[in-house]
Amino acid sequence: MKQITSSQNPFIKSLIQLQEKAKARKQSGTFLIEGMREIELAQKGKYELETILFLPELVSESQIKKFKGIELIEISKEVYQKLAYRDTTEGILAVAKIKSLLLSDLKLPQNPLILVMEAIEKPGNIGAVLRTCDAAKVDAVIIASPKTDLYNPNIVRSSVGCLFTNQIATGTTEEVIDFLIQNNINFYSATLQNPTGYHTQNYTKPTALVVGTEATGLTELWREKATENIIIPMQGAIDSMNVSVAAAILIFEAKRQRGFN
Repeated sequence: MKQITSSQNPFIKSLIQLQEKAKARKQSGTFLIEGMREIELAQKGKYELETILFLPELVSESQIKKFKGIELIEISKEVYQKLAYRDTTEGILAVAKIKSLLLSDLKLPQNPLILVMEAIEKPGNIGAVLRTCDAAKVDAVIIASPKTDLYNPNIVRSSVGCLFTNQIATGTTEEVIDFLIQNNINFYSATLQNPTGYHTQNYTKPTALVVGTEATGLTELWREKATENIIIPMQGAIDSMNVSVAAAILIFEAKRQRGFN
């Protein structure tokens, strides 16, 4: 089995670039996954794993053996500490191939429930929304006009593997709206401008729930084209809440109406 003990190794240097730079991930078509649970979820999500790197003090031979047909590399503690992104130590990482995120690749059921987020910048918020979408078993997540690379290690980490359990696509706002209209999917834009209460709408038909940033909200096109603009009524001093919280409220209202099927 191959061993790498120096963080100056060219391959390890290239992996450090994958952790740090979106450009490196795009050019290589690969990204890093950290943690056994996340790696296993990636496999279930049909992500192709190229290489497994592990710290023998923390990962047993029996755990490694299940990764058949994948290059295995034993690494030193020094190398692991250079590559590991999280504070907690699990001792295993994987190099995986990036998936296509085309809208045309989405496989939707007859009556889909979709969550759309527009231009969300903070990876932690994206990860939290992906966790909610996994919990509710949403049919697809679409990121309109993305502001951050989906394979950013912060998203991988904060989603606790739900990056791999959700069906995800990206596109410009115009492309996403066209996709929804062409597929006869009603979409409800969460906005402060001329909205109606979110709980008054019927989400039992093909539905997309659309959320934007806390700072600026959704762009005008979403408000103009929406089946309905909706709002979550608030009684405090502020007029917005964290996007992951707002998404959860909307998603689970839709799931309630659908009988949680």
